[in-house]
Amino acid sequence: MQTAPTRHDQATRLLHQRGATVTPARVRVLQLLLAADAAMSHQSLQQAAAASGHPFDKVTLYRVLDWLAEQGLVHSVAGHDRVRRFSLMNAHHAHAHFECDVCGRLFCLRGGLAAAAPELPPGFASDRVDITVHGRCAGCAAVATAPRPRGEGPGV
Repeated sequence: MQTAPTRHDQATRLLHQRGATVTPARVRVLQLLLAADAAMSHQSLQQAAAASGHPFDKVTLYRVLDWLAEQGLVHSVAGHDRVRRFSLMNAHHAHAHFECDVCGRLFCLRGGLAAAAPELPPGFASDRVDITVHGRCAGCAAVATAPRPRGEGPGV
């Protein structure tokens, strides 16, 4: 019976596949992103690293994130607050994002963008398409639709 690879093993494998030097900082950042259910800001990555007992200094974290992005292992997208958030590059490079207008979390969406990509004029060359869908994530939508106790809400 074979056990599932740990996040450390997955992170190390991603670096080896790129022929990159495996450093503790690169592995830790990839581990955090592998565990994340949404894109993470620099600050949230720094807090998660500190909470796990392996803190980063800001400069190291910025350098690792920039390097991982240059290598195509992670991508970043800026939210409405102009904060860059990072997530692992998925197999479908071109994809849309969902930003919750309530909690601010940013999620990568599955599915292609072929139908959403605009037709370019002759001679133009597209490098990427950025599409962000706005609304409420499942958690925030559930809170908004939960029944309110009597005496709360408008008109009281």
